[in-house]
Amino acid sequence: MRHLKKGNHLGRTASHKKALMRNMAAQVIEHKEIKTTLAKAKELRKYVERLITYGKGASVHHRRLAFKFLQNKEAVTTLFEEIAPTYEERNGGYTRIIKLGNRKGDNAEISIFQLVGFETLAEEKKQIEKKTKTSKKVEDVNIEKAADDNKEDIEDVIDEKTKETKETEEIKTDKQVIEKKVSELESEDNPKE
Repeated sequence: MRHLKKGNHLGRTASHKKALMRNMAAQVIEHKEIKTTLAKAKELRKYVERLITYGKGASVHHRRLAFKFLQNKEAVTTLFEEIAPTYEERNGGYTRIIKLGNRKGDNAEISIFQLVGFETLAEEKKQIEKKTKTSKKVEDVNIEKAADDNKEDIEDVIDEKTKETKETEEIKTDKQVIEKKVSELESEDNPKE
């Protein structure tokens, strides 16, 4: 009989499932939303809801219970200082699952698991990422322009150097010609005795 065996095993051993849920819960707390399969999201909901309830308790005992599951100090700190205070007036229903359709490779149902009330943060983060991408493109264009300008500057410097070397070569040849003439004149002035 399968009494007291509630929950989806997700085709994993108990330790593997526990590690998976621990990791996914930490990621949800850190990023406020994750993209995963529907079965995992439904199973994860139980753990995250309980963790947020611990966060609302805000006692040392609740912190230790949360850390016992998460095993991640940064996630526990974020949970108690950032996430739980936003849900003080809310009595459950801290998470949302949005179905996205089926995955192409194995036809698994994909969903977004997110914390309610933090959607704007995710949208702002996406907008910031878009801005950084566009600014990187602008920087790349500026770098290319600067490289072109530098190429022109380098070409100008090379042209100037070649002109200088040509002038110095001309001066050297003129100097040699003058020295020859001077030596010839001196030889004419000083006939051999």
